[in-house]
Amino acid sequence: MMTMSTTNIGAPTPTPLPQTIDCGLECERRCKLSSRPNLCKRACGSCCKVCKCVPEGTSGHHDSCPCYKSLTTRHQFHKCP
Repeated sequence: MMTMSTTNIGAPTPTPLPQTIDCGLECERRCKLSSRPNLCKRACGSCCKVCKCVPEGTSGHHDSCPCYKSLTTRHQFHKCP
């Protein structure tokens, strides 16, 4: 979906809306090789809701989603799979 804005000339130009992420699908992809898929999906889902992103691949790659990497448990372990 696009909104329209005007330039100095008055001609409308498309302005992209922010992308939304389907946390369910992204976490399904992220956790497909996990030994504990339900736990992985639950943790991934809560991280995705906060960060609005999930790193690519099934593990690692946290640099592509810095917020995801920064979330920790109360015992300072990484929260997000």
